[in-house]
Amino acid sequence: MSSRSTSYGKCFLCGETLAKNAVSRHLEKCIPAHESAQTAKGKPERLFHLRVEGYEASFYWLDLEIPARANLETLDDYLRAIWLECCGHLSAFEIAGQRYEVSLEGVDFPFYDERPKSMKSARLEKILSVGMTFLHEYDFGTTTTLNIKVVGERIGVLEGKGKVRLLARNYAPDYRCKVCGEPAEYLYTYEYPYGPYCEEHIEDKEEEACMPIVNSPRAGECGYTGPYDESLAFEEKQPA
Repeated sequence: MSSRSTSYGKCFLCGETLAKNAVSRHLEKCIPAHESAQTAKGKPERLFHLRVEGYEASFYWLDLEIPARANLETLDDYLRAIWLECCGHLSAFEIAGQRYEVSLEGVDFPFYDERPKSMKSARLEKILSVGMTFLHEYDFGTTTTLNIKVVGERIGVLEGKGKVRLLARNYAPDYRCKVCGEPAEYLYTYEYPYGPYCEEHIEDKEEEACMPIVNSPRAGECGYTGPYDESLAFEEKQPA
């Protein structure tokens, strides 16, 4: 897969297929067109539109909407749930030179010049603004790094208290078996970069290094096999 090729995804409001670089313009019209009557009755608040993508694999991407009053822990929980969580690893954000981690009261941080701040006490409206970019890291061993940009903001209503809304995301990448060229289902992690293989040609590989291909930048890392909540999985391919 090449991060330089055009990536396409699906709008989860209207179902339309979109090029990655057209999503923001599309959502400017699609979001107000799909405000439900139930949502319209809620209390309007400040909402951030975030674009999240794989730091080294930008063909994986999510467009999210989150209340500005939410904290970083809310965003971290969502990213873990939809893309990252495998074994309960630690995670962190790097924002404007400041590191934010989970709350670890009484724990020393000898490798940092400045003690990280707590995600739970960091409200987005206090630390983010439109145009900012920042990083998220999950697992400090086999690390998956995400790049996040604050694309925009608006005043609106999200259904459910403290919810994160998925606006759009990439279709599952079309990995091809390196032996036969048929659609691949596994990554072989004893090769670097990880080699994609179909069901037939993975059979002679060492089992512990065969990981299923899933639609996430975490694919192939540690024990990741997709989200625990199956409703968050999205393995749909781009329509022909």
